[in-house]
Amino acid sequence: MNIAIVHDWLSEFAGADKVLFQLKQIYPNADIFTSIYDERKVPQFEKYKVYTTYLQKFPLSKKLRSTMVPLMPLAFEQLDLSKYDLVISNSTSAGKGVITRPNTCHISYCHTPTRYLWMPEMDERASTSWLRRRVNKTLKVWDLAASARPDYYIGNSINVKDRIKKFYNRDAEVVYPPTDTSFYNSKEGEVKKAGFYLFVGRFVPYKKADLVVEAFNKLEFELRLIGTGHEEEKLKSIAKDNIKFLGRASDEVLFENLKSASAVIFPSEEDFGIVPVEAMACGTPVIAYGVGGAKETVVEGITGEFFTPQTPEALINVIKKFDPKKYKFENLRSRAEEFSNEIFRKNFASTVEKMYSQYQKDLNT
Repeated sequence: MNIAIVHDWLSEFAGADKVLFQLKQIYPNADIFTSIYDERKVPQFEKYKVYTTYLQKFPLSKKLRSTMVPLMPLAFEQLDLSKYDLVISNSTSAGKGVITRPNTCHISYCHTPTRYLWMPEMDERASTSWLRRRVNKTLKVWDLAASARPDYYIGNSINVKDRIKKFYNRDAEVVYPPTDTSFYNSKEGEVKKAGFYLFVGRFVPYKKADLVVEAFNKLEFELRLIGTGHEEEKLKSIAKDNIKFLGRASDEVLFENLKSASAVIFPSEEDFGIVPVEAMACGTPVIAYGVGGAKETVVEGITGEFFTPQTPEALINVIKKFDPKKYKFENLRSRAEEFSNEIFRKNFASTVEKMYSQYQKDLNT
């Protein structure tokens, strides 16, 4: 088969980009298409040919990617995918809107229906001005039309499967995304905890770093935050001396902090959420907001605890009762291994094979 993998944009090595890398391992001869590609920021793809849209040629498109969002629908629609038998879109945004031939099977691995269009309470980026709300309305119409183009959907969690049904009225299979459990693996086994708590994530409103800072201002336990974002200065201005900001950390620094923390705090509602799995792979329990993807990865009382509602007070109540010695290293590791790269590749390949076979049967009847 001739296979194409369509990716929204490739300018950092975050969750969806790690999925793209694993897809390339499953389908080594597949061609990669994306809207904008910043090769300096993703050296993991330097040995692969990556095809881009006309947006790549715009001045400053790599630095100002967010301003290109209204142009992405047209950019993806203009991609010529006519020679491919199978197209896999790895998408949270416009990538699923590519146009394929009638005899090309298009399978969308959907990380979520576009949050800023359908869930502004989670992601308010498209609702912060009159102009953005106008653009948002147009994009919403296009996104709904584009959602009909894939022949099959794979959701990255039951949580996302339910969203796909609600917003797109499409059914989906579930394949959980991959975690590099080989890297996030303490070779010496269980590591003695250093007595601090850890938050990992971007400093944007829906990630709720401010909730964690408020809670630890009152608790006065040591909190470390790994990440950057436009809320950073605001967070630093309200944080007390027991709270440390480590900035954008390397994988090695992240690993050292993950395995040494008493617990990782995960306060946001996520589509799936890779951080809890990385923490468990390191032998560290998770204290998570009890909704969304975390409910599918964290096992309450075995690999972590949940708090609700989404308030500093609820988080404080759980931390006050929290005992990191309760959680066994082998339970944490075994749970994380259920989401390994190897398991993902096996499950994804078998699901695609089943869908493609069904598509061929339907073509021939």
